[in-house]
Amino acid sequence: MTTDILEVNDFIVLIEQSYATKTVVEKCEIDGDSIGFAFYGSGNVELEIKHNNQTKYLTNTTGLAICFFGNQKVEFAHKIEPDKPLQSISIFAKLKYINSLPKAEKEIFENHLSDLMHPKEHFVKGPAFYMTLDMQQAVQKIFNTSYIGTTRLLFLKSQVNELLAHFFALLTTDKKADLSEYDKNKLFHAKEIITTHYSKPPSITELSKMVGLNSNKLKKNFKELFGIPVFKYIQEERLHKAYELLRDSEKTVQESAWEVGYESLSSFSNAFYTKFGTRPNEVKQQFFSNKS
Repeated sequence: MTTDILEVNDFIVLIEQSYATKTVVEKCEIDGDSIGFAFYGSGNVELEIKHNNQTKYLTNTTGLAICFFGNQKVEFAHKIEPDKPLQSISIFAKLKYINSLPKAEKEIFENHLSDLMHPKEHFVKGPAFYMTLDMQQAVQKIFNTSYIGTTRLLFLKSQVNELLAHFFALLTTDKKADLSEYDKNKLFHAKEIITTHYSKPPSITELSKMVGLNSNKLKKNFKELFGIPVFKYIQEERLHKAYELLRDSEKTVQESAWEVGYESLSSFSNAFYTKFGTRPNEVKQQFFSNKS
């Protein structure tokens, strides 16, 4: 288990990863009255919460975004399942800091997280959502960045703000995906399969059988939950993986295209340009120059 602790915009940010092959239990405490947000990019965590001689359990899994109030009288213990790599980002803001925000920003918290701003217990659970694709990509950017030092802090600052903005957008939207937790879990399973097999993904028919949803329901609900059609999501995964290969490996543009599932170099280059506004060979040259 590795934890990177940063201070960003008066928020305390914990970036946590675990690749353990056995169950890991991590205990932690909150220093003072705080509102917390947690975003789970991957993994499965059982959160044990103890306060006032009570014990509560929350299960947080891949794709979930939660918020809560807690203080120093609450004991937290994270039980992390083995062989399920954990990637999570937790953001904590002291109530006294939130109360000192400009009026418009403070009102966002007051209007949408009133129970957390005026807690009646030492721990109060707030709204939870399955992350949108934009939120998932912001989480992955944080874990995949190669920036260091001051540049990394500036980058993380922008991504933390983006995650919080997306979270509050979900709080304020009138449109909520009317899906059962059972179906949501199946859809996240489908997304994990695609993420793992993005270069040679199963067909819709195959994927629907693998997760136990009929094809029409899979396509409709996948778009409703993640805001993007299945095939578009596959393309997004391929292009992001290709960008990482061009940035971090010695593979050529052609080799990167083949590895993520593109047979046509011109199709890959055009899709890459549409997504990132630059050609793959330009990205390769840029990072090669930086390393030289």
